[in-house]
Amino acid sequence: MSSLLLAPGTLDRALLERAVAGPVEFALAPAARAAVDASVAAVQALVARHAPVYGINTGFGKLAQTRIADDQLAQLQKNLVLSHSAGVGQPLAAPVVRLMLLLKAASLTHGVSGVRPAVIEALLALLAHDVLPVVPEKGSVGASGDLAPLAHLAGALLGIGEAWVDGQRAPAGQALARAGLVPLELGPKEGLALLNGTQASTALAIHAALRAQKVFDAAVAVGALTVDAAKGSDTPFDDRIHAVRGQRGQREVAARYRGWLQGSPLRDSHRDCEKVQDPYCLRCQPQVMGACLDQMAHAWNILLTEANGVSDNPLVFADTQEALSGGNFHAEPVAFAADNLALAVAEIGALSERRTAMLMDPVLSNLPAFLVEQGGLNSGFMIAQVTAAALASENKSLAHPASVDSLPTSANQEDHVSMATYAARRLHPMLDNTAGIVAIEWLAAAQALEFHRPLRTSAALEALHARLRAQVPRLAEDRLMAPDIAAATALVEQGAAP
Repeated sequence: MSSLLLAPGTLDRALLERAVAGPVEFALAPAARAAVDASVAAVQALVARHAPVYGINTGFGKLAQTRIADDQLAQLQKNLVLSHSAGVGQPLAAPVVRLMLLLKAASLTHGVSGVRPAVIEALLALLAHDVLPVVPEKGSVGASGDLAPLAHLAGALLGIGEAWVDGQRAPAGQALARAGLVPLELGPKEGLALLNGTQASTALAIHAALRAQKVFDAAVAVGALTVDAAKGSDTPFDDRIHAVRGQRGQREVAARYRGWLQGSPLRDSHRDCEKVQDPYCLRCQPQVMGACLDQMAHAWNILLTEANGVSDNPLVFADTQEALSGGNFHAEPVAFAADNLALAVAEIGALSERRTAMLMDPVLSNLPAFLVEQGGLNSGFMIAQVTAAALASENKSLAHPASVDSLPTSANQEDHVSMATYAARRLHPMLDNTAGIVAIEWLAAAQALEFHRPLRTSAALEALHARLRAQVPRLAEDRLMAPDIAAATALVEQGAAP
């Protein structure tokens, strides 16, 4: 496996997707090494001056006024990792931890953190060997950095805590040894640089954004299938309608619907019918889904900027040998991005659930009630739609902005926080819900389409229908539906190329 070079500002979607998918080998770019070495030299110079510098020779947070003796500086950094490893809850998923390792290493390559190349290389070695620290999911308020999650991440470098290796959870020291790695001893500033930063919240949000794009793509495709299955009109997707409004996402999404529906004999069969307008859940898909797409694009730009930036504190500037204290660790941009993503994820599901409900109703769809023959004896999709409604309703609660909340910490020294880590973490159960909602619609739309046979939909939508039917047979009579929904949900998570 050839190494990819890691330098400041070089992360893009493709590299992030590679890290999500599995182990990947990076090396510190030679061009970045000089700046990294210079920042370490600056820290050494600051230590030699014996002037108080936060986190280098002082305590942390409210204890910043306490001076630390030179012979205790290494122990100070180790104690920071130990004391801050206070997370609770289930371990973060492997894709998120891989992203955390990559994002933290990328931040340190800027050469303003006072961290040796060996520390960066150790993070990258964990990523390359897929030795993934066990990081509890809860414990960060998204300011002063994602302290608890990043402490658990850093602890593994020191042989402290636990890590996953070869799919097994083991003491960190054993996990390092099995990957041919040895524990680090931290120098001045290095523990603080590893713990300060937004890498946990950003990793959670980036993973969610990548998942959301696939769910979105599937929802657009399934929504187009529902249009044809309900004998809806394709007129609402006419580009002239969207051009005069000028909303970029709306116009792009309308083009996708036209692409999915193009050449449908089923659409042609009712082109001259008396029906004038469809329900909003069909007709307003470009407007709603386009707005979601715009929010997703904005959030992605914020997150990619954050992934390529520096968010620890203090920052060491080698040219003047200064350590400047600021607040880049405050994750408000990530919190806002995650909150906006939550709105989009909730609306994707809400609109999908309404389309499923429309298909269930014979008055609106002109299809058999609950999409099954011998209704009464069979309940068909009746309760599947109830499940979709339950998931959509749960998402409405989860979509409440996390960023508007704040609780002071560290004896009121850290008196305003972003809650970005929760804002990003809650996106994943929301995406689970929305994927399930879209899966139920896919099942329902495929069933509805088959009531129109021998008429066929477009070639693209017939392929979408066949993709589902390869995993889930038609519902001829009542059967256990949970496995069908699970299989369809897995397909939704794979996305559907426009």
